[in-house]
Amino acid sequence: MKRCLFLPLLLALLFSQTASAQYFGRNKPRYQKLDFKVVQTENFEIYQYLNNPEVLNQLAVDVELWYAMHQAVLRDTFTEKNPLILYNDHAGFQQTNVIQGDISVGTGGVTEGLRNRVVMPLAMTNQQTNHVLGHELVHAFQYHMVIGGDSTSLRNLANLPLWMVEGLAEYLSIGRIDPHTSLWMRDAVLNDDIPTLRRLDNFKYFPYRWGQAFWAYIAGTYGDEVIPVLFMNTAKYGLDPAIKITLYTTPDSLSADWRNSLKNHYGRWVTKGQKDRLVGKKLLSDDNAGTLNICPVLSPNGKYVIFLSEKNLFTTDLFLADARTGRIMRKVASTANDGHIDQFNFIESAGSWSPNDQRFAYDVYEKGQSVLVIQNIFKGRKVEKIKLEGVPAFSNPAWSPDGKTIVVSGLVNGQTDLYALDLKTRKVRQLTNDRASEILPSWSADGSRIVFSTDAISLQRGRSNGAYTMNMGILDVVSGDVEQIDVFPGADNMNPQFDKNGDLLFLSNRDGFRNLYRYELATKKVYQLTELLTGITGITPYAPAFTVAEDRDRILYTYFNHGEYIIYQAKSADFTPKEVDPLAVDMVAAALPPFNPRQRDIVNTGLRTIDNAQKEVQATTITQTVKYKPKFNLEYVGGGGGIGVNTGNTSFGTTTGLAGGVDMLFGDILGNNQLYVGGALNGEIQDIAGQLSYINNKNRIGWGLNLSHIPFRSGAYYQDASFVPHTVYTSEGEPFFGYKDSLILQRLFQERIGGLIFYPLSVTKRVELGAAFEIYHQRVDYYLYYIDPFGVLRGQERKRLPSGPGINLANINAAYVGDNAYFGGTAPLQGWRYRIGLEQFFGAYRFTGLLLDGRRYFYAKPVTFALRGIGYGRFGGNANNTDEVYPMFAGNPFFVRGYTNNFLYNEAPELVEQMAGSKIVIANAEIRLPFTGPRQLALLPINFLLTDLNLFFDAGLGFFELDDLKSTGDSPFFVQHKPLLSTGASLRVNLFGALILEPYIAYPISAPKEVRRWVWGFNILPGW
Repeated sequence: MKRCLFLPLLLALLFSQTASAQYFGRNKPRYQKLDFKVVQTENFEIYQYLNNPEVLNQLAVDVELWYAMHQAVLRDTFTEKNPLILYNDHAGFQQTNVIQGDISVGTGGVTEGLRNRVVMPLAMTNQQTNHVLGHELVHAFQYHMVIGGDSTSLRNLANLPLWMVEGLAEYLSIGRIDPHTSLWMRDAVLNDDIPTLRRLDNFKYFPYRWGQAFWAYIAGTYGDEVIPVLFMNTAKYGLDPAIKITLYTTPDSLSADWRNSLKNHYGRWVTKGQKDRLVGKKLLSDDNAGTLNICPVLSPNGKYVIFLSEKNLFTTDLFLADARTGRIMRKVASTANDGHIDQFNFIESAGSWSPNDQRFAYDVYEKGQSVLVIQNIFKGRKVEKIKLEGVPAFSNPAWSPDGKTIVVSGLVNGQTDLYALDLKTRKVRQLTNDRASEILPSWSADGSRIVFSTDAISLQRGRSNGAYTMNMGILDVVSGDVEQIDVFPGADNMNPQFDKNGDLLFLSNRDGFRNLYRYELATKKVYQLTELLTGITGITPYAPAFTVAEDRDRILYTYFNHGEYIIYQAKSADFTPKEVDPLAVDMVAAALPPFNPRQRDIVNTGLRTIDNAQKEVQATTITQTVKYKPKFNLEYVGGGGGIGVNTGNTSFGTTTGLAGGVDMLFGDILGNNQLYVGGALNGEIQDIAGQLSYINNKNRIGWGLNLSHIPFRSGAYYQDASFVPHTVYTSEGEPFFGYKDSLILQRLFQERIGGLIFYPLSVTKRVELGAAFEIYHQRVDYYLYYIDPFGVLRGQERKRLPSGPGINLANINAAYVGDNAYFGGTAPLQGWRYRIGLEQFFGAYRFTGLLLDGRRYFYAKPVTFALRGIGYGRFGGNANNTDEVYPMFAGNPFFVRGYTNNFLYNEAPELVEQMAGSKIVIANAEIRLPFTGPRQLALLPINFLLTDLNLFFDAGLGFFELDDLKSTGDSPFFVQHKPLLSTGASLRVNLFGALILEPYIAYPISAPKEVRRWVWGFNILPGW
């Protein structure tokens, strides 16, 4: 996965808030303290905490092998050892500090650009780990080539389309034989949806799959030698010029030829509009669920199905449905409702019903490890959570027929085996122990055997087209013996399950397609049950994609069509079994076109001979253990500056000045410690600003410090009141004929030191403690400009005026924050947020502040009902002294819209005092309709423009004391404070991710009747 980190503005914003905390936002807790050790190879420095020397040595060989293979194509050489940071599992990877921001369950690895660090977890299978390693190392080469190029730099990465970057990483690590990508291509041909090159930037076209198909075409047509040339020319000049100067063709011609290549190749099996040979009837689709309906699990009695779906769009949740009609009965579990669950393991894991059809077991990521959740489906929402001792990462639980045991695929120190959990004693027993990866377990009806997918045969015989493939294995539970089922050698045989007759149903891509098969254990015969044009699949080939009911004759499978995952229901009688040769494997339909034997094919030749190459690399790879060093270095530097003489604007005379700034980011290799240093100058030497921020994220409790000096400059220019030249006098009494203008320039300087401690309780909740001390002081300069009758500046004087004393401010604060909100294009559309804060001020401000802020978002497709309530009060000290502490205003447009400055001061000035106070209470309600944006979300599918239409009702109240709310007061100057109310509509516009603009029209209900009218206004901020 590409991750580009080169935006200094974001860095400045991030680190400038070190001591004032992020108001909302999710967390990345460091649940475990990982003891990283370092192993060096010839070209890499591997940071890891594996307690498995065999796996570590294999990874060292693999990374050097991929380096040699990619180097042969890209013709680039690393000059220094490249960092490779490995996590034992995905839950550990999600805690990394190397990458800022959340890491989703679908992210297999990341390569960041500042120090070219490859960061990834070990996956559930040997092939997945090896593929991600090869994929991410392509990104390491890409960064090295572009950032370290003679005529390119970090900024040139913006010229590279994402599909080009990710597609090249896929092609170099997988090659052109890929049944999964070919499935996508057949789907596009079938539905007449092959994009042009210009449309590949549309989020609809997954960049990994389509980019891989593009590079397969380029390599097959022009040869592998052109790959690095086209890539670098695109980085230098952009895609269209690069195509012209590299391939001597036009982008439109290349696009047409590529599309025709796909149509002609896959047209041998599918044609536009052809009806697929579906078995059974549609059960769950976009009509009654979502476009992503995956990992179905039938209850043993066949009446119910639990499946994962993005029916609610923002999260992938567990739903319960009637297995006969497809009627959604209810949502079983959701990360939007359970703030303790970090994420569902929805990419490649399903759950399991209890034998009595009452409970359901599934795995989630929680507090840095996998947790087994057992939920009573029909009797309330009783939930039991179990951590498997010694197994920090696992997937695909399978409940035994007697209800006493649950078996999982567990990943421990880089090795995936089967583990059994005794539900009564909570003891865990390891069932297999070998280098092979055992995944997707399923029990026989009598509980004596467990069938699973494994790469045992592939590890023994070697890879096929560069990949370890999966066969099936059957474990005898009593003896522990494993029988390897050797059918379709070199193909992936996945998701095996026992049918009602005790035979095996499984998925295989043995002919380049992905269909359902039955293997008869007694006769060892194989029967093909489906002949689909696209295939049965989950998000990845390793995901469970069909399910069988034990007591009823019902099979559910996930069918991929038109980019959607649809669940179909069938019975055994619906299938027409066709016996096939158990050794018949043909991957022509899995190959990405074109095929040109005259072109040199370095990539696929290397993949076909990868096992021989591995033996050679293994013989020469030397590993060395070295002491871990943080390597705290400069990671990024940016900024700019200039010197100028102002001669065109005589308003400020002829002046010289400096402008510019510098941003520098320092960090250690694991991202645990980060230091930001920034400086800026805009004007004279006294306008220098600077800040230094440090963040320590090494442990569960994070902390930071911030030092800053910031000048705020304002001023006023006064022209000579005379319209004709006249005699004026300098400060020394000398006469001058012309004009005398003046400028008062006021600077307010802030010196600040602050600190913050934050303790993430989970991904969605945290506790914050902070303190800050600030000094404010002023400088006032008075300038005189002497201008002759022709408007030419002849002289100037400057003197410093008395500026008054400075002030000191100090505060300590604490807050409890929760944020489980999910954003649309311009505002949150689902979930909740809250912040409870307490702060104490000292110095010029002496009061206690209390904050209560809660927000709730109810998504009812296509609209969201949003509610917000805020209460903030200053208590004690000088909180109510408006001469010392500036009051708050409930009528600010980000609280209550419709009371603009122009409206207030010109038509309803009496409201100004009514809305002011040391305490405010705000209430807002909105109905939000995504207007333009993604098809699944917005009313109008315009992908490049994200907008929301909103109907709102706002209310706000400001006051000092409760007596202010009474109808009468003792003083003739008494002003009764009343709520401000308004209603109206707004349009929020996401301006390319940089700004969110909100023009609105509001009706100020609380204004006097004689001036009450619709008022236009404008906000520049995201929706609350």
